[in-house]
Amino acid sequence: MKTLSRRSFIKSSLVTTGALSLSARSWNNVLGANGDIRVAVVGFNGRGGSHISGFSNIQGVRITGLCDVDSRVLDQAAQRFQKKGETIETHLDVRRLLESKNIDVISTATPNHWHALITIWACQAGKDVYVEKPISHCVWEGRKAVEAARKYKRIVQAGTQSRSNAGLREALDWVHAGNMGRIKIARGLCYKPRASIGKTEGPQAIPPTVDYDLWSGPAPNGPLMRSRLHYDWHWVWATGNGDIGNQGIHQMDICRWALNKPELSPKIISVGGRLGYVDDGETPNTQFAVHDYGDALLIFEVRGLPAGTGKREMDKYRTQSVGHVIECEGGYLAGTAAYDNEGKAIKAFKARGEEDHFENFIKAVKSRKHTDLNADILEGHLSSALCHTSNISYRLGKEGNPEEIREALKLDKAAMETLGRMEEHLTANAVDLKKTRASLGAFLRMNGKTERFINNPEADKLLKDNYRPPFVVPENV
Repeated sequence: MKTLSRRSFIKSSLVTTGALSLSARSWNNVLGANGDIRVAVVGFNGRGGSHISGFSNIQGVRITGLCDVDSRVLDQAAQRFQKKGETIETHLDVRRLLESKNIDVISTATPNHWHALITIWACQAGKDVYVEKPISHCVWEGRKAVEAARKYKRIVQAGTQSRSNAGLREALDWVHAGNMGRIKIARGLCYKPRASIGKTEGPQAIPPTVDYDLWSGPAPNGPLMRSRLHYDWHWVWATGNGDIGNQGIHQMDICRWALNKPELSPKIISVGGRLGYVDDGETPNTQFAVHDYGDALLIFEVRGLPAGTGKREMDKYRTQSVGHVIECEGGYLAGTAAYDNEGKAIKAFKARGEEDHFENFIKAVKSRKHTDLNADILEGHLSSALCHTSNISYRLGKEGNPEEIREALKLDKAAMETLGRMEEHLTANAVDLKKTRASLGAFLRMNGKTERFINNPEADKLLKDNYRPPFVVPENV
């Protein structure tokens, strides 16, 4: 069992991405001893721990590698394997991991800004990939991840595990069969408590066990301007995508699945703000986005504040706080239960099987058919990109008083209804929108086939990140 020394790491970090492209892509074609599929997990200070346990419980699969930029996290995990008598390969730098001939699969749960680059590098190195949601930090790199998967014939599964929920699949099949008529609105809800992350007075110390250059990777590695490095990266634009791209990507994916839309929406508008407190976070804690597909709407709502001042519970919309509501002509599906328009339950489907998402991935790795995946990388890209275009509208917006926002949305009945409920929610939390203003996002039009905005170069600039060498997502994967 070996962890990279500081000298070895510094030397290895000089290797460019070009070297990865030259790695033997045939390594993955030969499985490990006894035909086992050998998995390495990258980033496991949070969700990645579930990757380790999930793959460890599948017969014929072994964890043979670990990678994390926090040496404390890495060493503790390695010790747990050592106590079980299992040999494990450990690395601080994912590039060294990708050179290993003892690994067939990369499973990654790093911060969002690393997802697409690790996916692309892994495909180039001949590895199959399980990548957490969102599969990208911006629209452009998500499409590059899809291109890499197809070019190198890799099996790449997105971590939107609801796709493996058999009960939800049955429920959506029932809706698609027309049992409640035409779908009018697919609504995703992320009403999840998000307290203030605090307000610092200046640069904060980097945890001594973290290699900050590697942690930053493609993103800027400027001073840490929040009290906690880990997790709170979700609320900073350079590394995260707010809750719409954190928890919300799951529900966004279900909504797009319900609508059966294989491309990005042609019209987007988002409204919201970071309201109710002032802290070091940048992303909105209160937001809604309307994606207009012409024949149906996809509306997403984020609320990080509780149901009211001093309360612990969160708001609900048609029984759901974190979930989806598929509104049809003859009723609606909330979670896996169907109701008529008066709210009377008419049918229920048993939710089950989400943990089979890892097993579904392994099945596809064995079959070598990406069509066997429940959440192929293309599906992950499209749903992640809807989160990103929502945020682009928001980021290009301007603060306005309530009357100005209502005037701008007055022709959209669904948007006005959503805005009205958001205003009621904020009032219950003592937020006065005349004093602390929300932002009215830019009205955007998109070509869903080219994944570019129409006549909006300012918005197009936000489709792609500015990458920090040598951690650059390549134009030609």
